[in-house]
Amino acid sequence: MPWPFLHAFSLVPAKQGGSAIILASVALCCIMGESPNFAQVIRPRFVASNLLCHRLVSEFAGLGEDALQESKNGTVNYRVFTSTWNVGGVAPPDDLDLEDWLDTRANSYDIYVLGFQEIVPLNARNVVGPKNSSATRKWNQLIGDALNKNKTARTRREEEAEAREQQQKQQSSFGFRRVASKQMVGIFVSVWARSGVRRHVRSPGVSCVGAGVLGRLGNKGAVSVRFLLHGTSFCFVCCHLASGSKCGAVLLRNADAADILSRTSFPTAAGLPEKILDHDRVVLLGDLNYRISMDDAEARLLVSASKWGMLLENDELLLELSEGRSFEGWSEGLVTFSPTYKYHRNSDKFYWCVDGGTAPGGRQKQQRAPAWCDRILWRGKGLKQIEYERCGGYRLSDHRPVRAAFDAVCEVAGGAVVVDSFLEGHCTLR
Repeated sequence: MPWPFLHAFSLVPAKQGGSAIILASVALCCIMGESPNFAQVIRPRFVASNLLCHRLVSEFAGLGEDALQESKNGTVNYRVFTSTWNVGGVAPPDDLDLEDWLDTRANSYDIYVLGFQEIVPLNARNVVGPKNSSATRKWNQLIGDALNKNKTARTRREEEAEAREQQQKQQSSFGFRRVASKQMVGIFVSVWARSGVRRHVRSPGVSCVGAGVLGRLGNKGAVSVRFLLHGTSFCFVCCHLASGSKCGAVLLRNADAADILSRTSFPTAAGLPEKILDHDRVVLLGDLNYRISMDDAEARLLVSASKWGMLLENDELLLELSEGRSFEGWSEGLVTFSPTYKYHRNSDKFYWCVDGGTAPGGRQKQQRAPAWCDRILWRGKGLKQIEYERCGGYRLSDHRPVRAAFDAVCEVAGGAVVVDSFLEGHCTLR
């Protein structure tokens, strides 16, 4: 009887990629050869289904092998790019190229989570007035352009229209689509996923918690995004914590972090928790504002000699983590990069004035020691950090972007695999 072959069609392993479609085709050819009547019934439907299956292969070709590797216990791996950048209230120029920051040439990431702070100046008008969304539109445009840039060189004017059309086709199969985008005053999160992955993202949601003026306004706080990918819940928290290096400022940062984790709540959705810490995989990123806790004169000497390791021994966040006073249960990768703050804009020179001096009007210059303000933490057994670094080539603001890449394991409900779920919707033989 031919029916066992049909059953086998839905069980072809997804990790074999295009060969799954070929094996299924061979099985059906055997069936049709044995049963002419059955062939007459099934052939028209199979042809239509086969066309959709070819589309399936082309769409998943851009994911990379890691995204399609199924383990024996029904999981699939994705590579997630996360980054944080305090842009200091500076609007990005129209020609700002984000390809190096987003590492798009590697073409190895399935999901991008980008967190910003101070996308608008933190003045009274922006904090208490109507939302200024022009900055978010501009950043989303630059991000989309970088992720979906057409790699084909265009050398003649008459080819531009054809290239744009080709780009649209390419984006529909291999490009990135925005999953969520949310702004609260200067804090902004933009999440993107490959088209082949985006179809498996369900119930995206956002939550904003202000922790600034009066403990509630949005000049400080967090914007969080969560979603369900296959059977695994993800949550990404973009923070901007209390600033300052005076005595007691670290306690304010700890309080902000605890307040954000406690007050953030998402709308009820099937298969998803409401609180941050109840999600399966959680990444927290942002300008956490933790500074260096040591004598000022000693810090000056270490900065002058670029003794970053000795400075890190007095890093407030590392001290709080080691003592269990904040972020209990969270992990951070090894910090091997230079401080991320505070620089002169469009320069690699620290803003910290080692020789002292006065500002115009006789005021003493504000001296802020370099620090690792911009950090990325995570929690959840299914996350493995594979990269953690500073992006030194972007000098738009007094901060430098920091990025981290993760291998994320997703559980697939019922042991199904990525390709199977597509086949069920588009290539089922009836």
